[in-house]
Amino acid sequence: MSEERATHWASVGEAGFAWGMRFMYALNRLFGRWPFRIVLVPVVVFYVVTHGLARRASLDYLRRLEAFSGAVGHQPGWRDVFRHLTSFAEMLLDKALAVGGRYPAEKLRFEGREVMLESLGQRRGGLLLTTHMGCLEACRLVAEQRQGLTLNVLVHTGHAAKYNSVLKQLDPTTQVKLLQVGEFDPSVAAMLSEKMARGEFVVVAADRVPLAPGAKTITVPFLGAPARFPMGPWALAASLKCQVIFFSVVREGEGYRAHFERVADLIELPRGRREDAVVPFVQRYAQYLESLCSRSPWDWYNFYPFWSDSGA
Repeated sequence: MSEERATHWASVGEAGFAWGMRFMYALNRLFGRWPFRIVLVPVVVFYVVTHGLARRASLDYLRRLEAFSGAVGHQPGWRDVFRHLTSFAEMLLDKALAVGGRYPAEKLRFEGREVMLESLGQRRGGLLLTTHMGCLEACRLVAEQRQGLTLNVLVHTGHAAKYNSVLKQLDPTTQVKLLQVGEFDPSVAAMLSEKMARGEFVVVAADRVPLAPGAKTITVPFLGAPARFPMGPWALAASLKCQVIFFSVVREGEGYRAHFERVADLIELPRGRREDAVVPFVQRYAQYLESLCSRSPWDWYNFYPFWSDSGA
């Protein structure tokens, strides 16, 4: 196996993440969106040229998506990689604006908002399964419009402390909190159960294989080839005995559309056949992700060899 194919997503660093968010936020605040985009061009060009792993992963994804649904509209090339990475950079700006309370609320539209309103009315927490796609931080606008909504975002990397620091600097009153976890063990489940009992929601991205050696994954078709997805989020949902909701915030025109879709009121994974029982849920998630990518092809931000571990 080549060095590139052996690369795990966790080893693909997000260098300068906290500094970059502060810089983009300040640049946009001083000069506006278009000056930001002009400055962005040479930065993205440099990144495309010097980061071969991200460049090849982007092209691989775009070509698979084009073959699957024709969402790109032509055979993808390096210009499309540039557009993909530019979309990522613009999303980071939107992320900073949303956290700082400067993203225009009128640019955020909703589908399935009644799912969340019903849950909030019942003070019923749950698990929001999302993906590394779009600008999830725009969901803080939902919290502003509806008091009582607290989101706890589970992350597996060391960026949680830095990012929480940025959140507090941009908005000391934010109800979006990052929780760093290594794996879903009983202590994590107990902590999350307490939060859900208070009516809070836990957000978990279910599109990256886990860090822990030997952690279970489920292989299902995704964009026309086998791909591995983590079993952990579904096992966590079964352990917490909570509702599961698909959640995404993807680009639509000059704004974003937030989508909520209840998957199940309760996930049950019988002993002895847990992996078999979870397959239909993972398949549904993969199909949901396929529809999101086909609808908004430039918004999926997994810049590493996603299919390599599955032998595709």
